[in-house]
Amino acid sequence: MPTVAAIVVAAGRGARFGGALPKQYEQLAGRPVLRWSLHALARHPRIAAIQPVIHEQDRALFDAASVGIETLPPVFGGETRQSSVRHGLEALAALRPAKILIHDGARPLIDQATISAVIDGLDGHAAVIPGLTIVDTLKRSHDDGRTIVETVTRAGLWRAQTPQGFDFDAILAAHVAHAARDMTDDASFAEASGMTVALVPGREENMKITSREDLARAERMVAAASETRIGTGFDVHRFGAGDRVVLCGVEIAHAHSLIGHSDADVGLHALTDAILGAIGEGDIGDHFPPSDQRWRGADSAQFLAHAASLVRARGGDIVNVDVTLLCEAPRIQPHRQAMRRRLAEILRIDAARCSVKATTTEELGFVGRREGIAAQAVAAVRHRVD
Repeated sequence: MPTVAAIVVAAGRGARFGGALPKQYEQLAGRPVLRWSLHALARHPRIAAIQPVIHEQDRALFDAASVGIETLPPVFGGETRQSSVRHGLEALAALRPAKILIHDGARPLIDQATISAVIDGLDGHAAVIPGLTIVDTLKRSHDDGRTIVETVTRAGLWRAQTPQGFDFDAILAAHVAHAARDMTDDASFAEASGMTVALVPGREENMKITSREDLARAERMVAAASETRIGTGFDVHRFGAGDRVVLCGVEIAHAHSLIGHSDADVGLHALTDAILGAIGEGDIGDHFPPSDQRWRGADSAQFLAHAASLVRARGGDIVNVDVTLLCEAPRIQPHRQAMRRRLAEILRIDAARCSVKATTTEELGFVGRREGIAAQAVAAVRHRVD
């Protein structure tokens, strides 16, 4: 039984947002808004399971947005947010987590410290929410919204955010007991059931995206809290007996094969080192030592996929990669597009972000003497500073 699980509510249609896509699938800094929310929860070490709740028409959009992130199979939401949450809670009933976090999929910039504060708060309370004090003067208007009726005191008022945390059994019972009532957040169900709801400090960055202006603001926040790092890689393998080579994941017929402990894919090895270098994780030998017999003859795609997974685990994105193969033969040009597609597949990025080039050394050096193939690579990785 997991101690802490999370529900991500993403079944809304975003009518106020407009556009062809529901707002949770719009792009934020190159990734769907929902992916940011899922990733933030998935990388928290104390969250053992994530239950997405989506609209029944959005399964393909969800699958694309969540690739590489481990979640439970999504369940479909209801007509209202509260019914969608109830569906998520009921789907988790078999797991019976002790604590549950309920988060809006349209709050993509939730930070790890706030998640931890909510979880820690549940050690002494059945319900905990992050909130922000209100600093602006509050006015109540006439129904027409044109004139002021009165000034409302802001003392004791808070802006509620998510994730909101609860004792699992208690909040499930509260949702069932008050299913007929119209409530805008889950803490309202806790209050209606007599639970004391504790507050922890929220953050302005943990905004809910409801409009195009919100999305633009989130873009600016991400840009201000991100940095791009560059890594380089270089590798060489000599020729030996054989009738094919593997370069950038593509098998090519040739008079010789490249010799190495794995499949000797010099392009993927150089690129793996470039990505590892960009995140300060050593080199390929640190992760896949040639002394380890598990990697004898191994497909180098798994080395590159491992490096990419380390980037994602740190909340980063691979911006682009560029591989240059140095060889007299075989000819690379006929295979370049297949290589780009294969890199994109392994890295889980768009092929437009993958470049493969080739050059000779004008018959100079070991490459010129056709003794082997070299490769150099560059990778740009964007990191979000949490």
